[in-house]
Amino acid sequence: MRKTFLSLFILALIYSCSDKKSDKNLHITGFIKGFKKGTLYIQRIQDTTLVAIDTIKIDGDSNFKSDLKIDSPEMLYLFIDRGVTNSIDNNLPFFVEPGNINIKSSLDFFTADAKISGSKNQELYEEYKIVVSRYVDRNLDLIQKKFIAYKANNTAELTKIQEEQDYVLKGKYLYTTNFAVNHADYDVAPYVAVAEIYDINLKYLDTIQKSMTPKVAKSLYGKKLNSLIQERKKLETK
Repeated sequence: MRKTFLSLFILALIYSCSDKKSDKNLHITGFIKGFKKGTLYIQRIQDTTLVAIDTIKIDGDSNFKSDLKIDSPEMLYLFIDRGVTNSIDNNLPFFVEPGNINIKSSLDFFTADAKISGSKNQELYEEYKIVVSRYVDRNLDLIQKKFIAYKANNTAELTKIQEEQDYVLKGKYLYTTNFAVNHADYDVAPYVAVAEIYDINLKYLDTIQKSMTPKVAKSLYGKKLNSLIQERKKLETK
């Protein structure tokens, strides 16, 4: 009888340990070509600051993995500490969701070579970035022209450039709004609204909010979008 009780106790303990492991609903694997020694940090934004939620030591093997628990899809950041080698190419944003995420990159071109798979939100975010980069590049060109016009004290040219910059910004904001509405069943929709167009006219944020599915509305970024709208409305009624 005592042996039977002991066996049952051991089985219960095993199942209890298994239950604890099942709390990890995000499984990240990856490989960074050429990275043989150093540290990787998986970070999230917490109160406007990047905070490490996992630390991975690399010593000879360029493969890495991390098992985490997330409550809803969110943007995380993979930071690479190269040790004695300095570089500004150190932090890779990636949109995660419960399931298996794989990241492949290289030490030399950490962000440029990154290939991320396993997340539909990440896939959509990459599509978004391709289009938005055109607006960003155009604005950078205009900034350079603006600097030249400023040095030449060309007021007419400065006015013309400012008008074009306003047009480019409007284009970016309208594209972002349309992107969010068209993908309102994914968490990337409220994310781009909060991260990219937080200061747009409230009617556009309201449109995005009303387009979201109930599940997305209750997610991390759905709640952040709701909070942003509420704060904006308070400020604009003062």
